[in-house]
Amino acid sequence: MSVLIPVAGIGFFAYIMARRIAPLVRAAPDNRFDNIVDRLKNLFFIWLGQLRQPRYRTAGILHIVIFAGFLVLSIRSISLVLIGISHDFVLPGFNGFIGDIYNFFKDYAATAVLIACIVAAVRRGIVRPSRYDVPEKYGKDHTAEAVFVLGVISTLMISESMFEATELAAEMQHTGHSEFIAPLSLVWFFRGMVSEFSHSTLQGLHLVMYYIHDLTFFFFLCFLPMGKHFHVITSIFNVFFMRVKKGNIKPVVHGVSVEGLDDLESFGVKNLEDFTWKHMLDFYSCADCGRCSDQCPANAVGRPLSPRFITIKARDLIFRNYPLSGEIYKSEMLVQDIYTEDEIWSCTTCGACEEECPLGIEYIDKMVDMRRGMVDEGMVPQSLQKPLKALEKRGNPYGIMEKKRADWSSEKEFKAECEVKVLEKGAVADTLFFVDSITSFDDNIKTIAQNTSKILKKAGVDFGILGKAEKDSGNEVLRFGEEMLFQDLKAQNTAAILDSGVKEIVTADPHAYNALKNDYSDLPPVKHVSQVITEKIKSGALALKPAIDPDAVYVYHDPCYLGRHNGVYEDPREALDAIKNLNRVELEKSRDRSFCCGGGGLMLFYEPEEETRMGVLRVNMAAEAGATVIVTACPFCLVNIQDAIKVAGKEGEIIAMDFTQLIEEHLA
Repeated sequence: MSVLIPVAGIGFFAYIMARRIAPLVRAAPDNRFDNIVDRLKNLFFIWLGQLRQPRYRTAGILHIVIFAGFLVLSIRSISLVLIGISHDFVLPGFNGFIGDIYNFFKDYAATAVLIACIVAAVRRGIVRPSRYDVPEKYGKDHTAEAVFVLGVISTLMISESMFEATELAAEMQHTGHSEFIAPLSLVWFFRGMVSEFSHSTLQGLHLVMYYIHDLTFFFFLCFLPMGKHFHVITSIFNVFFMRVKKGNIKPVVHGVSVEGLDDLESFGVKNLEDFTWKHMLDFYSCADCGRCSDQCPANAVGRPLSPRFITIKARDLIFRNYPLSGEIYKSEMLVQDIYTEDEIWSCTTCGACEEECPLGIEYIDKMVDMRRGMVDEGMVPQSLQKPLKALEKRGNPYGIMEKKRADWSSEKEFKAECEVKVLEKGAVADTLFFVDSITSFDDNIKTIAQNTSKILKKAGVDFGILGKAEKDSGNEVLRFGEEMLFQDLKAQNTAAILDSGVKEIVTADPHAYNALKNDYSDLPPVKHVSQVITEKIKSGALALKPAIDPDAVYVYHDPCYLGRHNGVYEDPREALDAIKNLNRVELEKSRDRSFCCGGGGLMLFYEPEEETRMGVLRVNMAAEAGATVIVTACPFCLVNIQDAIKVAGKEGEIIAMDFTQLIEEHLA
């Protein structure tokens, strides 16, 4: 019996895993064996160190206790299986002082895990935080499965502790003494409870507890790949293979060059097997914790998108199409089968979900890949068709003539104060100011270009612009699935930038910053203007005078593509704090938990189904913080927040301004 249980358990587990690996084998390729050092760091900090768990304090602490306890007790569970085959078996090195130390910590680990499981079961089954809720349209609730698994884990803790307690009680009866037991541990409690039992009763109970533990252990092992607790097995692999570079988008097909795109029969993800094997692994690894959706701005405003269910619906589809027995089914087009068009277009690619996930699950590449598939099938929202056609024809989403791109620099009042070079007809400069479309053509936003120019001139930067040779950076074009259009914009911009001979690039637009830095290649170094300003302040090249309005209360709104995607959090804050007497407070949701304004790029043209605007929620957050001025370092954020102030009825109470405007006003 002691041999039959592990042989059968391992056999069943191997069979189940072979069926579960089948879709990964059929999936698209994905190069995840690069950057090994960074991947090992992720494994150490995110998987082993559970770095992201405490972001939700109570649930995080409970998970860390259970996870750490599992790691400690895994050694004991393996040894118990082998003890059933050879009674005197001891793991190498564990038969002396090291074994005593291990047993001490093991007993407390089992106790802590049991307590954590009880608290977690009450929390999940009775308290029920809202992020665990499953709307009816998304299918069944997973609470019962979660509580059941906590019960299984508790059974393992109790049976192992009782197994050891009966042995120690029998030893005490036989010899008058026993090994040292960790005080107040489960083993200590159980030994006291059974110490008066007869030797035969102890022996029977000892044997029963062994088989309960053995059966439970192998049942649990085979049960894990059946649902959301598959992450217990897959998480170590998923974290190791998670993205190590932020901001970029995966290629259409790994290993296919830009030149080879014309030869592809189909673009993007349409069927389940079009996903890469890593993205399939993501579906298996979701713990259904709801953190991604809890942080998702699209979900918060009632758009038909919840990142949690993007993953869960795909996992359920894998389970249906790849059953544990029988034939494998071919899925229909995903957007018709399990997703809706609005669901996929609702994503702002802000990255909040990916930043929050403790298991390294990725969403942006999946959304972009599905959009590529939808674009390939002609499934493009009506409101996006016009700006995309304008981008194709004129290189900007507004459809304005290319020669007007630099008109902001020719305005009489501005030109009298600041002459801006256009890098053409032999004109040269060390630095390129890449303006991008919204700042070039939007009448209310062009002041960002003018303020940026004034600041660069004041700082002694030798800069110029491309003028009509500049095209839209394509950051949103790429993320909206128009791959070939992006490649065309990228090629034209790359040629113009390299021909200009500049040594570095500066932009005031985080979307352009992200595209040039992460989606382009072989360009000079790229900086956001906030980084340049902070450098110049520290070097003494720029000086700022005290706050013009010391009574105003400022908050800084972190743009998604400057913050989460590129890690630029401190430079804008340091520049603002260099303004003496400026009263700045932090928003509750800031830095890597900043809340997307909803206005990024082509999202300004998209008309989503939503209950309220993301920008309105953001403005209300600023009001709760006591702010009278919202400062942001992104033209898209500025447009959306200014509009949201009107919609929220906060005119006269709060104003929004760009970071460059505030700095320019305070130039000494």
